Amino acid sequence: MERRSLLKAIAAIPLCGFAGRALAAPPATMKEVETLQNNWKTLLAAGTQVPSAADKVTLSKEEWRKRLDAQAYNVLREEGTERAGSSPLDNEKREGVFVCAGCGLPVFTSAMKFNSGTGWPSFFTTIPGAFGTKTDYKIIFPRTEYHCSRCGGHHGHVFDDGPAPTKLRYCNNGVSLKFIPKSGKA
Repeated sequence: MERRSLLKAIAAIPLCGFAGRALAAPPATMKEVETLQNNWKTLLAAGTQVPSAADKVTLSKEEWRKRLDAQAYNVLREEGTERAGSSPLDNEKREGVFVCAGCGLPVFTSAMKFNSGTGWPSFFTTIPGAFGTKTDYKIIFPRTEYHCSRCGGHHGHVFDDGPAPTKLRYCNNGVSLKFIPKSGKA
């Protein structure tokens, strides 16, 4: 295994035992998580139109290369990983909705985000229907990888070391996301 691959693998190993902090008070029950999931549209800016997961986006490699910059293409289309700490979205604290950078599908809200201390934007749940999953063995042991259900773009991996009550950490590449603030002012 070449050194760069080894270093990427080590960096991708989940950090265990961290004390994740939600940006606001985290939900205490799964019922409260379900309420967040069901009311995600309340965090959209007035008049914002968003696509449906049912409206699939299928493009050729060349069309994706034209649509995305090189780093976003590497992560979304080739299942790459951005460098930890490189995304400004890790520190995003405004109210709003995170959408897939490939197709604009809403995937998370600011109320679902927490500070994991890992250097990647992290969330304890998702907008229902936003993602599909598969098992990834790229660093030998199995991990659950998740992809946009509309365009198939790779977002990251989900781990079971997040905050209660879900105990999940969706560790997302920031380059796979765009943020739409509720205020409507980017």
